[in-house]
Amino acid sequence: MSVMVARKKVVRKWEKLPGRNTFCCDGRIMMARQKGIFYLTLFLILGTCALFFAFECRYLAVQLSPAIPVFAAVLFLFAMATLLRTSFSDPGVIPRALPDEAAFIEMEIEATNGTVPQGQRPPPRIKNFQINNQIVKLKYCYTCKIFRPPRASHCSICDNCVERFDHHCPWVGNCVGKRNYRYFYLFILSLSLLTIYIFTFNIVYVALITGGLGLLWGHSQSLTVLTVLEVLICFFTLWSVVGLTGFHTFLVALNQTTNEDIKGSWTGKNRVQNPYSHGNIVKNCCEVLCGPLPPSVLDRRGILQQEESTAQEGSCPRGAGTQEPPATQGPGQAQEGHSVLSLQVPAPSGSDTEMPEEKQRTPGQLPVPAPDAGRAEH
Repeated sequence: MSVMVARKKVVRKWEKLPGRNTFCCDGRIMMARQKGIFYLTLFLILGTCALFFAFECRYLAVQLSPAIPVFAAVLFLFAMATLLRTSFSDPGVIPRALPDEAAFIEMEIEATNGTVPQGQRPPPRIKNFQINNQIVKLKYCYTCKIFRPPRASHCSICDNCVERFDHHCPWVGNCVGKRNYRYFYLFILSLSLLTIYIFTFNIVYVALITGGLGLLWGHSQSLTVLTVLEVLICFFTLWSVVGLTGFHTFLVALNQTTNEDIKGSWTGKNRVQNPYSHGNIVKNCCEVLCGPLPPSVLDRRGILQQEESTAQEGSCPRGAGTQEPPATQGPGQAQEGHSVLSLQVPAPSGSDTEMPEEKQRTPGQLPVPAPDAGRAEH
């Protein structure tokens, strides 16, 4: 007879996460959906360095020093490692409120603001939070249904609230936030050094081969054209990358984000001091670049189990109280009034029972806000 068997389909949490992100390698890699400029970044770095190692490095290693290609390789590997670490990691996405939490926050806001007459604009949803004896406003996110922590902002491209949001960088294909800002800074710093390094030794290479030394190596005119192409790429890259590195060095020294600098959060008309700055460049740099890295609160590879019923053919054992079928029933006829048994396969002993997604909260995730108006989620 036909038996309904309930099987458990394993689903990872990253498959159900909201927002506009792309996940690869079973949730281990997290990026924005717009990755075209990121591929251009890889092409420019890999192409320029490949030409430099293939042509100029061999000549310079013999004529000047074998340490030239070694140091270039170290800079290249470090720049690629920090780029991939910035692009493939969680920048600090804050989970959205569960339905019960969102309903509780709405009730709290209504109780605080009271009933708004029709036609009047409701007051802004803001909480006050004190940091270093200074009041900081926590704004409500209508998409994530949470009061954003200090320095957090909602990225319109990735559609997520990011903790200590700096900016969305299309060149790395990801947001830059609390969990990957140090790797982004190290990437642009190492890329600046690599660009200056290749640009300088390309100029030296051109000077050597035009002085006649290159004729001993049989360099053709095509190699010289490739070298000039590398020089042009490095020249135009220097203006943007080195300038960007200097700008972020200034921000790190002040313990400030790009988002705060653009909005003028601490340099506006009110002349409010930055409550996150220690007043010391060394302390600010140590906090931003050397402080403890917070873990991700998304739990992207956590397991959600969903049941799906499948029909299987099998025989149903008859017990002592099972009735015999009527004698008039033929061997090929169906039995009337006999319901199909629905059997559920029990879970293996010792296995954890997973709750539905909307009822789960990953350990380390943001707590539900308290009813008092002076408390923040973080």
